Amino acid sequence: MERIALIGAGLIGRGWAIIFARAGHEVRLFDPAHGAAEACLRVAGERMAELVEAGLMDVAPEAALARIRVCASQEEALAGASWVQENGPERLEAKQAITVALDRTVPPDVVIASSTSGIMCSAYAGDVAGRARCVVAHPANPPYLMPLVEIVPAPFTAPWVVERTRTLMEAVGQVPIVARKEMAGFVLNRLQGALLGEAWRLVSQGVVSTEDLDRTVKDALGLRWSFMGPFETIDLNAPGGVRDYATRYGPLFHQVQREAEPRPWSEPLIAQVEAERRTQLPAEQLAERQAWRDRRLMALLAHKKRASAKE
Repeated sequence: MERIALIGAGLIGRGWAIIFARAGHEVRLFDPAHGAAEACLRVAGERMAELVEAGLMDVAPEAALARIRVCASQEEALAGASWVQENGPERLEAKQAITVALDRTVPPDVVIASSTSGIMCSAYAGDVAGRARCVVAHPANPPYLMPLVEIVPAPFTAPWVVERTRTLMEAVGQVPIVARKEMAGFVLNRLQGALLGEAWRLVSQGVVSTEDLDRTVKDALGLRWSFMGPFETIDLNAPGGVRDYATRYGPLFHQVQREAEPRPWSEPLIAQVEAERRTQLPAEQLAERQAWRDRRLMALLAHKKRASAKE
């Protein structure tokens, strides 16, 4: 098993700690914020116990937690590491500074992966001496429940880095995809952004309430999207497959796209959606609902795991 260095112990860092530790790897954790790494360790233990209860983790939480060590410095966390996962602030300047420091510290055969949600590797690592070993490995959130990892290389990223990243992600139970070119927002957030853009537009135009829009997704689109992607969906939604679907509905979707002029999320619109959401869920219940979400995700993952075993 390898030694993994995690730089940044926030929400995403905690997810990576769970992923690597439950897969048997040593994890070295560092965060410059006082108490952040310790808090990460405590919450990771709680989440691991829930994963075991849901049947999504075979190793005892205590054994997995023992593989994670909080380090007093970044240098200590990096010592002997064969993989570095950066989970710093989502700001270009911060990513640049962290990557430069990491490149100066770890050997040239160590991959430096970033969890960034949308900053391109060519933007934050373009001036790094060892930029060929830099790559984006962006997880979905929460990473230990949403297995997708977007591998997004820059034009200068070495092929061995992409292959090494894919291999490691598969080995720890994640589902990697490789972007063939860089694009702001990558794949996941661009798809999510397209749906969000239309959702905000429909609410702003008085077509539907936020509650009914959420019902449209969770009780229709989301049901099939939990086990099929959009191309497989349309391939199965017309008797003759994808070409038949495109012939039937292509003109309609083209019309919809022409009407979908990008608009900023204005303050009045944000206030409207916020007011509707707080009516449905008071702010003091957000944390409780987030925990509910994670339990539902665990149940869905357990179901998909059982269903896949029977296929």
